[in-house]
Parts: sequence; C-alpha cells; structure tokens
Amino acid sequence: MLAKIISGANVGIESVAVTVEIDIASQGLPSFTLVGLADRAVEESRERVRSALKNTGADFPAKRITVNLAPADLPKVGPAFDLPIALGLLIASGQVVGDLSDTMLVGELSLDGSLRSTNGILAFTILAKSLGLKRIFVPLENAIEAAVVEGIEVYGFENLLEVFNFLSGNLEKSQQPLTDLDRSDDLLYEYDFKEIKGQNQAKRALEIAAAGGHNVILKGPPGAGKTLLARAFPSILPKLTKEESLEITKIYSVTGNLSKGSSLITTRPFRSPHHTASYVGIIGGGNNIKPGEVSLAHRGVLFLNEVSEFSKKFCF
Repeated sequence: MLAKIISGANVGIESVAVTVEIDIASQGLPSFTLVGLADRAVEESRERVRSALKNTGADFPAKRITVNLAPADLPKVGPAFDLPIALGLLIASGQVVGDLSDTMLVGELSLDGSLRSTNGILAFTILAKSLGLKRIFVPLENAIEAAVVEGIEVYGFENLLEVFNFLSGNLEKSQQPLTDLDRSDDLLYEYDFKEIKGQNQAKRALEIAAAGGHNVILKGPPGAGKTLLARAFPSILPKLTKEESLEITKIYSVTGNLSKGSSLITTRPFRSPHHTASYVGIIGGGNNIKPGEVSLAHRGVLFLNEVSEFSKKFCF
C-alpha cells in the first residue's frame, strides 16, 4: 500500500515542499530503504521511527519498506521528517485511517515516541499556508511559534501516540490559539540609550543614523564608551512591525537560535561577530546553506568591533 504525506525542507531561510511517499510491498524480504538525497540525520530517522513505533505500541511492518522524499534532487537536511515517515508507515500498513491531504507534518521523534522541538517551524508554517493547506501538525514545544501565522490551524502534540489517537478519533484536541505580537511600550534591551550620560555629540550622531537608517563609524580612545553606545543603539530604533518581526523570527527559527517556548522576536537583534570569524560564519553559505551573522542582524544592528582587524575579503 502507498501513502503520501506533505512535509517540508529548509533551504537557507526558506522552506520547500517535500512529499514523503511510503510504500510497503506485499512481497520481498523485510527491509527499510530511504531515498531522495537525504543527509545523515535523515538517514538515521529509520532507527528513530522504528523504535518510536514499537515503544508507542504500534506494529512496525516486517515487510519491504521504501520511503521516497520528493523532489529527489533537493538535498534533505535535519530530523523534521521523522513524524511524516512514522505517520506514513501507520497509514500504509492500515493501522491509521485518515485524510492528511490538507495537512503538513513536521517533527523530530525520540526513541520513546515523544516529539522534540524542531528548527524552522515558522518557515514550515508559512509554507503550509502558501500551499493552501488547512492545518499543520508540530511538536507541542513549537506550537506557540507556529501559531503566529494567521489562516492555518496549528496542532501541537507531545508524542506520536497523541497524533495516532487524534487521527483515529479517540482524542479531542483544539488548535493552538493565535499568537499576537506584543505591542507593549516597555521593550527590554540589555542596554538602554536613556541610561547613558554624557557623549552628547556621539549620541546625536547615532540618533540621526537611527532616523535615517545610516551606517556609523565610532572612533575614539579605549574606554570612551563606543561599545556601550553601540550596544544601546537598538533601543532607539523604531519598533518592529509584525511583518518585520516575522522576518527576524523565521531566520532565528531556521538557525536554531530561537529560545524554546518563544513565539515572535519583538526586539531588534544586535550581532557582534569576532574579527576572527570565518567568511561563511559572517556572510552565510556552506554545503548546507545557512544564514550568517549578516542575516541574523536583519532589521537590527551588525556591530563590527575593531573593524580594521577583519579580513580584507569582506570589503566593508
């Protein structure tokens, strides 16, 4: 029997739709083959899924199993395919009957069947909405993060057994309430511009830069307060709109820098990379493309302390 589950893969800061196809052959020796240009973390999902199903009380089919992650030419990275593979196996083996054609599934499984926090949930939810899907199943820890997107139902689950019972009709579960942007006036920053005394000329220059979105070079003797002024600079920048907050949160979610239980980042980021950081670390890239410090400073401040010490190839 063949089952198809909709999931996604992160490429840079965007998500791309991936169809997880599971086929259980009626003939052939028992095996578990995973194809579709998967990395080591995805390959290892075979053992996680096998143990999760057994420890949940489900039967693992002792047959020839083939899992295809389509499109096959797109590199698949990370453990987010655990949940769709497990549900696909249950559907293909007839243990679960349910229509998941309007649902995206994303989540990493533990060996006991519990769902672990997964990176990039916000990007997956935005993708699911753009595809016209009705709902998305995510780990419970990521439900608040996913619920910032309007127009799609978000369901958070603690473990695979909950998903099994929900699809079987043995568990009633309400969707995660929509998470709204905190518009409070008292945003907390590590350093606040209003608490800095003196340096009126430098403060005036930074105020002009904040108003016009300009770059600034601070030059002076050690101990003059350059670093303190730079760290306090985000506190005088305009408040983030919801669209800007979504942009920043998506980047931090994909890179795994979003705090557990967090929903939206409401303060402007401040990034201060060391001058010995690599080109990929600052600009981004790599074999599996990931954002660098420049992207992590999006809509915020990129502070290059001792800028003359940075490599000339950055061309600042």
